[in-house]
Amino acid sequence: MGFVVPDSGRADPTHRYAEPFRPQYHFTPERNWMNDPNGLVFYQGEYHLFYQYNPFGDKWGHMSWGHAVSRDLVRWRHLPVAIPEADGVMIFSGSAVVDAENTSGFGTRRQPPLVALYTGRRNADNRQAQCVAFSLDRGRTFTKYAGNPVIDIQSTDFRDPKVFWHAPSRRWIMVVALAAERRVSFYGSSDLKNWTHLSDFGPAGSTRGVWECPDLFPLRVPGGRQKVRWVLVVSISAGSPAGGAGTQYFIGDFDGVQFIEQTPAETSAPPNGAGRLLADFEGENYGQWVATGEAFGAGPAAGTLAWQNPVTNFRGRRLVNSYFNGDRSQGTLTSPPFEITADYLNFLVGGGAHPGRTCMNLVIDGQTVRTATGAEEERLDWTAWDVREFRGKSARLQIVDAESGGWGHINVDHIMLSDQPARPSGQQALWADYGRDFYAAVSWSDIPPRDGRRLWIGWMSSPQYAQEVPTSPWRSAMSLPRELRLVETAQGLRLVQQPARELARLRHAGSRFKGGTVAEANDWVRGGKIGGDSFELDLKVIRVTQGGLGISLLKAEREQTTLEVDFERGEIRLDRTRSGSVGFHPAFAGVYRAPLPDGAGPLRLRLFVDACSIEVFAGEGETVLTSLVFPSPNAQRIEFFSSSKAPQLAEARFWRLKSIWK
Repeated sequence: MGFVVPDSGRADPTHRYAEPFRPQYHFTPERNWMNDPNGLVFYQGEYHLFYQYNPFGDKWGHMSWGHAVSRDLVRWRHLPVAIPEADGVMIFSGSAVVDAENTSGFGTRRQPPLVALYTGRRNADNRQAQCVAFSLDRGRTFTKYAGNPVIDIQSTDFRDPKVFWHAPSRRWIMVVALAAERRVSFYGSSDLKNWTHLSDFGPAGSTRGVWECPDLFPLRVPGGRQKVRWVLVVSISAGSPAGGAGTQYFIGDFDGVQFIEQTPAETSAPPNGAGRLLADFEGENYGQWVATGEAFGAGPAAGTLAWQNPVTNFRGRRLVNSYFNGDRSQGTLTSPPFEITADYLNFLVGGGAHPGRTCMNLVIDGQTVRTATGAEEERLDWTAWDVREFRGKSARLQIVDAESGGWGHINVDHIMLSDQPARPSGQQALWADYGRDFYAAVSWSDIPPRDGRRLWIGWMSSPQYAQEVPTSPWRSAMSLPRELRLVETAQGLRLVQQPARELARLRHAGSRFKGGTVAEANDWVRGGKIGGDSFELDLKVIRVTQGGLGISLLKAEREQTTLEVDFERGEIRLDRTRSGSVGFHPAFAGVYRAPLPDGAGPLRLRLFVDACSIEVFAGEGETVLTSLVFPSPNAQRIEFFSSSKAPQLAEARFWRLKSIWK
């Protein structure tokens, strides 16, 4: 029996792709839920984009593979569901390859099959195993292999196979995530059906969240035509520099059997305690802190409590631990008032990841202005809140346990005010993106050698709030397709990204500013009617020793998203706390920081704004931030700001970008 998408699931053609917040040059489904990109492959002149898709609603649920194709990476054509959920097996993430030599026997050499490898998740027991399907009609329809699953290790956390042909060893290689173990496994096969385990990698880098959606590919080393390094990509559900899910990578060598990391990640220790200590919880009681309920007991816990997994990485002998009487207990712990006298409030936090229910809140004038949760780990890690805007104000901290389910507790320790932000252990990893909304990124297979690029795309959302974003009748978008390269930096080899060059075809109504002060740049903006909600802005920012340059995007009377280049602190900040609709989820509003790329001469910034998203590419693309925003319809102004009256911009270029759907 065929698989049919209900007619009621199609968008109203009179309003198609014109709904509030609908991106105009990013890929979105016509309707319903979408998440991870899957099966990215180039075949017979088409870029294929498969993706996890629920054809029955706008929440995560029934998972199938949706499908779209493009001939230019810009304009996409929707096709019917490619691989449907059936027989109680959800279709989770995976990859697709062109079996040019017909090693699988699914086709012929004259008609090579397109072979998809995906995780089948059994609804009955949540078991995850690797499966195969094949197509003989350019991916329009797929047949599931009768011998599925092809790898089954009896696990509920074994998923997201990425497969490629490894020419030196003359076999197919699969890299697949052992999610809960924070490892990836490598398998080899001669026919895409029979697989042998080769090796494992990890835990390494950031391990705060589970590992998902791995990828492995070679990139040329700058200055050496034949020399390559292999890049292993792993998405992680929590612990990124932005505080949520993210995409980390490792650089090393792959010999067809194992991956060996060659370029160690940067190491950065959290602050050593310098600053004003507010609470270390080393006493036998809470002192002036006030506890309610049962969760926090009569005083700080001496480490791990009964029936709890080992609690680690706290300071001293005691900490706040709301696991008294297990997860079922609830309560609050509130600090006495204190004055904010420094730029940052740093603390260690662990335990549950339930926003609003297992969290620590900063409360000023009766309002929660900052909040943080654990990452579903008993290991505490550093979090830093930027509180500069509240200096001189009186505040309280409230530690909340209002959750009785799994991970229904929170751990907190060593709260201090400091003029330097704490650095989480996750910052020891290398990150592809410093924003909150770039996840599950994977690369296209079988790009023709004459092209030679490594191209990838990511899911432009966060698992933490993706089901709550205020969009309808669809949920989620993909990032811009991006080209990947390696560059040599002062810290070693690093991955850089730039939007695919094909996107330039969408430019129209361009304007150029020849450089000058912020005031002159704002005159250019007003005189040229620069702004809107679908554009590209290319800047060259003059480097200074103090301060920097700020840009207000999607600005209206009471809202804006701000991007600041701070040369003094060596960082780029993206602030979406006043970006429009931010109250739909406690974890959405925030300020996100990224390291400023090194270099001489002006800093290049490329900004892509599209209705509900901002993507920032700094320098050569060493630093990238991707962020969703949900502004009001009239929030379309751009404004530059700076404390300096000296020239700040060497040049600025602006283009409106055409819709890919009209």
